[in-house]
Amino acid sequence: MEKVIEVVEIKKAFGGNKVLEGVSFSAEAGKVLGIIGPNGSGKTTLINILSGVLTQDHGKVLFMGMDISHEKAYVRAKLGIGRTFQIPRAFPSLTVWENLQLAQLHSGKEVSIESVLKRVGLYELRGRYSDKLSLAQRKRLELARALMLKPKLLLLDEVFAGMNPASIWEVSEVIKGLKEEGLCIIMVEHVLSALMPLVDEIIVLADGRVIYWGDKYGAFKEEKVRRAYLGEKYSSFGV
Repeated sequence: MEKVIEVVEIKKAFGGNKVLEGVSFSAEAGKVLGIIGPNGSGKTTLINILSGVLTQDHGKVLFMGMDISHEKAYVRAKLGIGRTFQIPRAFPSLTVWENLQLAQLHSGKEVSIESVLKRVGLYELRGRYSDKLSLAQRKRLELARALMLKPKLLLLDEVFAGMNPASIWEVSEVIKGLKEEGLCIIMVEHVLSALMPLVDEIIVLADGRVIYWGDKYGAFKEEKVRRAYLGEKYSSFGV
């Protein structure tokens, strides 16, 4: 499969706090890569670097073979990198439809707003102002805005947080469909019960380092992964 994103020895520090220390991995078209790890392990910082919100201190980010290490977020978006945020960032004074119109204007891509809204289950709410949506609905709107970019790479930062089981199932079906269409998807997620059925591979971050990258079923068989999640005292017990 085609390699969509490649991360090479990424390092990032804030003052004296080293958040990422030599992170490397790659992801392919038509695959879902899950990134998990304890709080403070550097997951969202990594997503922010991939999307251009932050710039790494060291290392490279390659997208479709192109070095985009120092490109701004808007440039990466136009190239085909879409993302969602942990805290939804829709414009509260605009309706659902108007939020997507604005996304379409900035992206310059010919994407049907109607089809995207139907895909994420928001078409019936297209006239509602975004500040009147529930958290789960705002998360869906975040996803819809990212899809207006017609992305080749989709970065999902805790997309399931705040969703009930029915919403998780519906959004999971959307993600499965995007994967089948050949989209490369990277998911940072704490809801492991929703994440695991979707992903092909798992990366586990701890203290800013990759401590596991590989088959999803093997992750919690690794003692270092159990230790990162459960602590030294419980690491020898099965998970």
